[in-house]
Amino acid sequence: MPLDAHTAGESHGPALIATITGLPSGLALDVEFIDGELARRQGGYGRGGRQNIEEDRVEFLTGVRQGRTTGGPLTIAIRNRDSRLDDPVKTPPVHRPRPGHADLAGSIKFLTTDCRDVLERASARETAARVAIGAVARCLLREFGIESFGFVRSVQTAATDVEAGEENWLALRDARDASETYCPDPIATVEQTRLIHAAKLAKDTVGGLVEAHLFGLPPGIGSCMDWRDKLDARLAYAVMGVQAIKAVEIGLGKEVASRPGSLVHDPIRFNAALRDSRASMGFTRDTNNAGGTEGGMSNGQPIVVRAAMKPISTLGRGMPSVDLNTLEAQQSAYERSDICAVSAASVVVENVAAFEVARCFRDKFAGDSLAEVKAQFEAYMLLARQLPHPSPFGRIA
Repeated sequence: MPLDAHTAGESHGPALIATITGLPSGLALDVEFIDGELARRQGGYGRGGRQNIEEDRVEFLTGVRQGRTTGGPLTIAIRNRDSRLDDPVKTPPVHRPRPGHADLAGSIKFLTTDCRDVLERASARETAARVAIGAVARCLLREFGIESFGFVRSVQTAATDVEAGEENWLALRDARDASETYCPDPIATVEQTRLIHAAKLAKDTVGGLVEAHLFGLPPGIGSCMDWRDKLDARLAYAVMGVQAIKAVEIGLGKEVASRPGSLVHDPIRFNAALRDSRASMGFTRDTNNAGGTEGGMSNGQPIVVRAAMKPISTLGRGMPSVDLNTLEAQQSAYERSDICAVSAASVVVENVAAFEVARCFRDKFAGDSLAEVKAQFEAYMLLARQLPHPSPFGRIA
């Protein structure tokens, strides 16, 4: 069964629910790690008061026995402490849509002048479920030496130029975890917090860039045979589906449009001493401008995904809008919100990207049990390292 997942729940409903199908049996789930990712999603400078109320933790309802997956559908609940959806006083109707949010389009779609149902589901609170899904997938990927690392590249104009790689990502992770903005650069962090604080004083909001790297993925994950199976396309689709993300780049991204081919494509070399490397299999590159994908498949280099998050749609001072009941000009409604959620977005993108990689990984390496998946993986790696080798159809090129 292909790896897949779905989420359900509202921002102020009883709980968020995630269902994952296609996990092999026998996979140990690191609850401390999964809860830790949920806690990171709640952190970061510029978050709102909701984060002081919630204490997100996973509760496995199905698909787990004694800490290991059974092979059946895995159901996760994340309880909402701030559950008040049926209280008309605490969650009143919203008739003044917020520019940039789902309010207006959703109200028209569902033929109502009350934006409440739309905003409750469209809320970025839903990403807690997707972080849990991604963290579960990372438990699987780690069995094969594949790791995911995300961080904040910039908040508004305050950016870092740090370069993440297999040799330094653990040190950068420590620096990121020490940063109020999840940026592994102390100097950039100071400027980022200053900009967020200034936005708070102005009752405004700010966005930024987040980046995710996946290390250890072997070549050949994804496909060039069908556009729907291309790894980079699937990553872009998944990351673009994160609330408030407006652009996604793989590797150099839009920078490829301004360079000649000689400064875009990554030269291929071979180092026999690295033949046993799990990811590269001895093939090395001078650069990783492609972001770890070529032709819709992983090429053995780290996967690099970057995403642009727009400023939060709810401004303390509101924006020009209309009352949907009277169609008269009004300032948009205010719902308790963040000033900046770029740090949270970095955690979401890190985990969403990991889940999509895990989906492609399972497409390549099926099997009902973890042992069977590992056997298929090792068989593939053995055959790949033996290239070129004799074949009934002649030498494989």
